[in-house]
Amino acid sequence: MTIELDTERLRLRQWRASDLEPFARLNADPRVMEFFPNRLDRQASDALAGRIEAKIAERGWGLWAAELRGADGNAGEFIGFIGLQPPIAQLPCSPCVEIGWRLAQPFWGKGLASEGARAALRFGFDELGLDEIVSFTVPTNRRSRAVMERLGMLEDKAGSFEHPAIAPGSPLRLHCLYRQSKKRWSELL
Repeated sequence: MTIELDTERLRLRQWRASDLEPFARLNADPRVMEFFPNRLDRQASDALAGRIEAKIAERGWGLWAAELRGADGNAGEFIGFIGLQPPIAQLPCSPCVEIGWRLAQPFWGKGLASEGARAALRFGFDELGLDEIVSFTVPTNRRSRAVMERLGMLEDKAGSFEHPAIAPGSPLRLHCLYRQSKKRWSELL
C-alpha cells in the first residue's frame, strides 16, 4: 500500500508521468543542483524518478513527489520531492534512513521543505518506528542545513564523512551529518 502524507500546504504522494517534465527542469537547474556533482539531463532525471517511484511501490514510502494543496490556482502543482530513504551508498552512519528534499527554486524560502520534512519525520518515527533519522549535505549548503536545524536535527560533528559516490578531490565529497532521534523529536513536539 502506497502511503500519502498531507500537510497544510503540501501533499506527498506517489509519482505520476506528469511529474517527469517539471522534475527534469528542476534537475537541470544549476541553482537547484549546486551541491550535486552533476545536473541531470532528461534521460537521467526520468531514470531517477523511475527508481524513486519503484522504491515507493515496493515499500509504500520513500522520496514522495511533493505537490501544492489548497484552493488557489497552483493546487496540484509538482514542486519536487520530500521524504525518507535508506541511502544507496554505504555510508559510515549506515544502516540508516535519511530524510531528504529537492524543490524547484521558485518554491524556496517559503517553509515548504520544512513543512513536508516534518510530516516525513513524524511518519518515520510514528509509523515506521524508526529510532533515528539522519540527513547530510556538503558543509557549504546553508539552505539545506538551515532546514535540518529548523527540524531540530543536531549536527554530529564527529560524523562528517567523505561521500563514497563523489569523486575524490571534489569539493562536494565532504559531507556534514545531522541526526534526529525519536526521543528528541517527541520532546520537541
